Amino acid sequence: MPHILIVEDETIIRSALRRLLERNQYQVSEAGSVQEAQERFSIATFDLIVSDLRLPGAPGTELIKLGQGTPVLIMTSYASLRSAVDSMKMGAVDYIAKPFDHDEMLQAVARILRDRQNAPAAAPAAAAEPRANGKAAPADKGAAAANGEIGIIGSCPPMQDMYSKIRKVAPTDSNVLIQGESGTGKELVARALHNLSRRAKAPMISVNCAAIPETLIESELFGHEKGAFTGASAGRAGLVEAADGGTLFLDEIGELPLEAQARLLRVLQEGEIRRVGSVQSQKVDVRLIAATHRDLKNLAKAGQFREDLYYRLHVIALKLPALRERGSDVNEIASVFLARQSARIGRDDLHFSAEAEQAIRHYSWPGNVRELENAVERAVILSESAEISADMLGIDIELSDLEEDDILDNALVAASASSASHEPTEDLSLEDYFQHFVLEHQDHMTETELARKLGVSRKCLWERRQRLGIPRRKSNATSDN
Repeated sequence: MPHILIVEDETIIRSALRRLLERNQYQVSEAGSVQEAQERFSIATFDLIVSDLRLPGAPGTELIKLGQGTPVLIMTSYASLRSAVDSMKMGAVDYIAKPFDHDEMLQAVARILRDRQNAPAAAPAAAAEPRANGKAAPADKGAAAANGEIGIIGSCPPMQDMYSKIRKVAPTDSNVLIQGESGTGKELVARALHNLSRRAKAPMISVNCAAIPETLIESELFGHEKGAFTGASAGRAGLVEAADGGTLFLDEIGELPLEAQARLLRVLQEGEIRRVGSVQSQKVDVRLIAATHRDLKNLAKAGQFREDLYYRLHVIALKLPALRERGSDVNEIASVFLARQSARIGRDDLHFSAEAEQAIRHYSWPGNVRELENAVERAVILSESAEISADMLGIDIELSDLEEDDILDNALVAASASSASHEPTEDLSLEDYFQHFVLEHQDHMTETELARKLGVSRKCLWERRQRLGIPRRKSNATSDN
């Protein structure tokens, strides 16, 4: 049984983490500081050390040296992101951002212990895959077994085609643009591309461009010099530098400000970066993988995304299918989630009813895999019997996708006919008309009014927005919940 040392000064967090690990068959010891850990234990004898970065007395990174090769997983808040990257340069095997959920922690622990067992002589950084947005891409044994080195669940034809492309593209250094709706698993594809590349032993740095404030994004990505702006008391390396020799994954790249896009273009064209406030450039060797649920080509035409950057990114484009397009894969994925959640609460008798299986298969899952996982987790928590019913999943399947689409198409035909004198419907498809109508009226209509005008439910309106990549206006989104 693996023996894990937790070093965390907050008693509540330390106790909760101990209980989580013990429930999953790990032997656990704990300490509130580096000094206490030294006094009580022989640190180098543990299989893994999980430590907070900021501790009373010495920081958690001191355990890297004291562990004498024992892997150290650093826990940190988002505000300490750069320090976490620095800790990896010092030899930490990985870091996980707080607050983390149970799955994130268990996945990280299992992966680190597995890597240590399989390659005990490997350098600690070899297994490092830090995530700057604080979200760890899901990794589970069932997925790895089903698709070998790809690590993604599912065997439908669109996914088989995706796996084939991943294997062809991964060994190259070409830039890759991953497209797909939110929640489809774009970071999983990025991870597979990295793991199958010659850069697999170097870090993969993941950044969610939508999660970092616009005023900080350039400094976070490219670093800054001392005095570059108010509060810059010391120079700092950016996340692009941290990915040197490895892979940089930029999720939601469509949200990247134009100024940062210009700097990123320089990285791609010249292979060099310049920190904010510096006049000196330095070379970096980074492979870029970007992802978005938006149409970058249309954004470029609208002046919201640099056209030259778009073509630099669009060397290889991979399109992830939505969950509703993956056939029976949805049931396979749901079964994996059910097994995972059942293990978390220590039950092995839970199963879906036949009705629930049908509901899972025929629901459109507008939130994709993320929505499916949340639905299964909720059902497991609320389940009082061994059988999980369709009602417990909390999904609305009163209308099948086909029926809903038919209603929408009929509504659009009617709306088009009734407003022919006001809308340019000639030579437009129904989806073109939908997009035009929503963009034309969303500034002065709520979502409810838009749906009523189109003769559809708000759920259907939201799904079509997602499918066509039409974001809601902020003013609209906040005025109609």
